[in-house]
Amino acid sequence: MTMVRQATNDVAGTNGIRDVVFDFCGVLLELNYRACLEGHFPQETVDTLCADEKDVYGFFAAEGRMDAGEDFTDVIEDYRNRYGDDMAAMFSFYIDHYDDALPKMVDGMEQLLIDLRKASCRVWGLTNWSDETFHFAFEKFPQLKRLLQGTVVSGTEKMHKPNADIFNLTLNRFGLEAEHTAFVDDTQANVDGASNVGITGIRFISAPETRNELRRLGVRI
Repeated sequence: MTMVRQATNDVAGTNGIRDVVFDFCGVLLELNYRACLEGHFPQETVDTLCADEKDVYGFFAAEGRMDAGEDFTDVIEDYRNRYGDDMAAMFSFYIDHYDDALPKMVDGMEQLLIDLRKASCRVWGLTNWSDETFHFAFEKFPQLKRLLQGTVVSGTEKMHKPNADIFNLTLNRFGLEAEHTAFVDDTQANVDGASNVGITGIRFISAPETRNELRRLGVRI
């Protein structure tokens, strides 16, 4: 798979990219459900949950509700009523031990942030993440908090990618100009959402490919 530039902004000279906004999980941080759940719950259940794209346990839909701003107490009540006590215990454990599902930063991304800052390119975060669990990210990876110059969290704002409102909020809050901003995400729908408001969207594949794409956009790193 190759990385595709999603917008046609003028990136020559001083009219190029001045700000880069990064998604978190899958871009800056690795997310590994198994690392959190294995050894605590039946292996068959963990295997099904981690391999099942249809989300038959409703696990990721419940997490998505929290990412969109709903409180855990409301989500878990509905979840227990639908999926039972055992699955509710599994989901509660996952939320309480969310940091165990974040094993490390994605290879090469810390250095990319450092190099962008050295090149006088500002770096920001925009993530679909629950307000109740986002603190784990900066607690476990304080270097990420130091490097990013601000982060918009969907669960805090009660709006989420790929909708235009959260991209416009990010632009306005940080004083960004869409035509001079790039957004990096591993989900195509979110990349398209950024492009729809005039931001240059980059589909994340790896740190080296992201670095090369930013160079093609005129960023001197």
